[in-house]
Amino acid sequence: MFTGIVAAVGKITAISPLGDAAAGHRLTVAAGGLPLADVALGDSITLNGACMTVVAKTDQEFQVDVSRESLNCTAGLDAIGEVNLEKAVTLSERLGGHLVSGHVDGLGTVQKFEQVGESWLLVVDAPSDLAKYIAVKGSIVINGVSLTVNTVNDRDASCAFSVNLIPHTVQVTTLKHLKAGSKVNLEIDLIARYVERMLSSPHK
Repeated sequence: MFTGIVAAVGKITAISPLGDAAAGHRLTVAAGGLPLADVALGDSITLNGACMTVVAKTDQEFQVDVSRESLNCTAGLDAIGEVNLEKAVTLSERLGGHLVSGHVDGLGTVQKFEQVGESWLLVVDAPSDLAKYIAVKGSIVINGVSLTVNTVNDRDASCAFSVNLIPHTVQVTTLKHLKAGSKVNLEIDLIARYVERMLSSPHK
């Protein structure tokens, strides 16, 4: 489990294929300010909100294998560039964001990212099948960052929602690089997922 509180901004520095082109990639990630001394092989780290397993590491970088299925369902894991990083939480840590599984539920498209006063307004168009999980004052993860939904606007084929970013969040995450048209990884609230299942199950 994770919290959606980004611990460091790392950088994908190398990409190598796993077997043939259809098999996926191995990523080498410079950890930036993320301490790796307590990270063991097999531990989980999220990259832009996607949970990955550490398969190799040094003091300053680590490697993960990303399947073709994961590459098809995520954004930002197929090119050299910065990524938001978070290690899995332990039971002794504060839950600063909300419960996050590290499983990307869909890709959103940035409609607007602009400064409003001292903060930033981010508007994202989400797939329609995620609309029922997105609620005002509810939680959502964008590229690994736990955020609070401010507005929701349901459309015929999508759901546009907005979040407010304080300057600190913009400064310490990769969200600063977003622009209209950018694809982002979305994870819906874990509790909302189970509530929807319970309400729709024929066995309730």
